[in-house]
Formats: sequence, structure tokens, C-alpha cells
Amino acid sequence: MIRFRHFAAAAILTLSSLSVFAQGEKNNWYFGKGAGIVFSEGTPTATSSRLFTEEGSATLSDKDGNLLLYTNGITVWNRNHKVMPNGNSLMGGKSSTQSALILPKPGSQTIYYIFTTDIQAQSNGLRYSVVDMSKDGGSGDIVTRNNFMIAPATEKLTAVRHSNGRDWWVIAHRWNSNGYMAYMVDAEGVATQPVMSMVGVVHGGPNSKAIGYLVPSPDGTRLAAALWNDDSSFEILKFDRSTGKVSDPIHLKGFKQAYGVAFSPDGSKLYGTTNNGQMNKAQIVQFDLRTGSADAIAKSATIIGTSGSPSIGALQLGPDGKIYVARKDNYYLGVINKPNAKGTASEYADNGFHLGKQKSDLGLPNFPQGLTRQSIK
Repeated sequence: MIRFRHFAAAAILTLSSLSVFAQGEKNNWYFGKGAGIVFSEGTPTATSSRLFTEEGSATLSDKDGNLLLYTNGITVWNRNHKVMPNGNSLMGGKSSTQSALILPKPGSQTIYYIFTTDIQAQSNGLRYSVVDMSKDGGSGDIVTRNNFMIAPATEKLTAVRHSNGRDWWVIAHRWNSNGYMAYMVDAEGVATQPVMSMVGVVHGGPNSKAIGYLVPSPDGTRLAAALWNDDSSFEILKFDRSTGKVSDPIHLKGFKQAYGVAFSPDGSKLYGTTNNGQMNKAQIVQFDLRTGSADAIAKSATIIGTSGSPSIGALQLGPDGKIYVARKDNYYLGVINKPNAKGTASEYADNGFHLGKQKSDLGLPNFPQGLTRQSIK
């Protein structure tokens, strides 16, 4: 029986690993100062691109890992690394934390939405543009640009697959408010009014407090936000994939210049980046979400790595199951090699991945939760 159990466990692990690599929508990453990574069967290889950005970017590939498009929130490039027709002057900001997010339109094989956020709660706010991939010989064309949604808003922007497995919730945050906004995106288009959840701390004050990531857990039932400032913090919340409501905030205080957040693949750990406002004090902190209460989660905070870079930024879970860490103006990304493990057993490597001749900045590509549940042709 013991041998059989070990064989069954190995078989399950092998199948789960294959499933990770079977979907290629997140295989091409473009970010920083012309930097890029291509994941082939889960193996990362450094590459380069036309994209330059201080912070946010978004990329999207098809299910086989073939590049479709990418953007810094201002310019959109196609699969051939050429600017799309009408692909300039989007109203995101290259210095916005999550300047862009790309979603396929439910029920369509050719229409995609690019959502953008302005820098530090400025007047352009949250907007979306529409891409028709059937145009320009299948390389895509921007058919409408900069449709207004709301302003002012923070630099936070993410999306979660609806519980119906087809539609989306695009999630952002109002400025000078504790209001999380969840916009339904379905076969009819983008909702004009969001589901509002007045919950958690107010995101407001000096405009720099608009900085910081918002990300969902792998199953879409939780959100985590970084609130950047000298006395900044992290926020963990529950998300209802059926109703779009956000609830049950947990506020984790005392992490200066909190910027990036990411959940482990199994959802048991939360990671955040903090720069502490000091040279060579950039750190990655881990919270154990299985400890239960808000107080226990706060007390579980463990520094799992300190970077040689004065500033670190985004955290992003790769197709290989590792979490990558943006290091400003560096030829290396940090890598958390075993993010499901507790504490320093998660194995942070500061010089974890070499970017070749290109440099990282503070951002990594922004992806929605649940992207691979509906194949993209």
C-alpha cells in the first residue's frame, strides 16, 4: 500500500505539472528596460522587446504560448513587435504600478480589452480600449481607445474569472476612498457601473499612496493589496466570484514602501515587497495565511530575503511555479524557488534569473486570475 500511495502521489504530481505547462497564455513576459522572459514548457529564457516602462506592463499569448500583444499602458505592440494601428496614446502611465491589463472578451475569439490606470490618481483614471485581432492580417488593430470608466482611481488593477467560468470581474480602487470597484465584463461588454464594496482602509492622502499592487489568489477567492508610503501596509480581503463583493479585510501594518504582492501557488502564503526607505534594505516578507486569525497572520510575518538592490518592486508567479521579483535597474530578477514552503525554506535567490543585456525596473507583467480556464485561439 505504501508503494502504491507513493506511485499515485507521483502520478498526480506529474499530471499537475503537465497541466501547469499545457496553457501558454502567460508564457511571454515583457517589462522593464526592454527586458523579457519566454517560458517554454515551464523553462524561462531571457529575451528582449520594444517595451520600456518604469513600472506597469501587460502581455498576452495564446494557449500554445504564441505572443498576441503587449503594452506599457500607452503603446500597444503586436505579435511581430510592431506598434498596432491606433496603438499609441492609451491613457495609462508607464510609471503606474499596474498601468495595463489585457482580457479576452467572453464569447469572442478576436476581441480583447486593454484596461489602463493613470499615475498617482491623476485625471485620466481607469479606462479601457478594444483590440480586434482579426484586423491587420490577424496582427490586431485598436478599434476604440480610452473609454472612460472612473476617475480618480489608484494605480491598482486586476481581474478575476467569474464563478460561471466565462465572464470577468475587473477590480480597481477609488481614490480617497475605501471603495473597491468590481466591473463585470461579459459577452455584452464592460459594465458601466461597478459593484462597490466600501471596506478596509481608505486609499488616499498624498498622491504617492495610490502606488502599489492589487492581486488575486490563484483560486480568486482572496485579494491582496500593497499600500505604498513611509508608514504603509498590506491588506488581505475576501472576494466573492459570484457577486463581485469584497469583504473581511485584514490590515497588516508597518511595512514601509510596500509595493508588490503575490500569493503562493497553493494559496497558503502571501509575499510582499518592502523597501523600508533605506539603501540596501529592500526585503521580501512572507505571511502564513493558514495560521487563521488576523492577529496570527500578522505575527507570522517572516523576512525570507533581503536584496542587494536598493529598490525592489513587483512579484509575479511564473508558469514554472516560482515567484519572480523585480529589482530596479538590475540585470537579475530575484526568484522565490519554493513559494509554498514556510519561511526561509521558500529559498529566495537574489540573483535568481539573469536577464541578459536588458534590465528590470519596478514592474512585471500584469495577468488576471483564471486566464487559462478559457482557451484563447
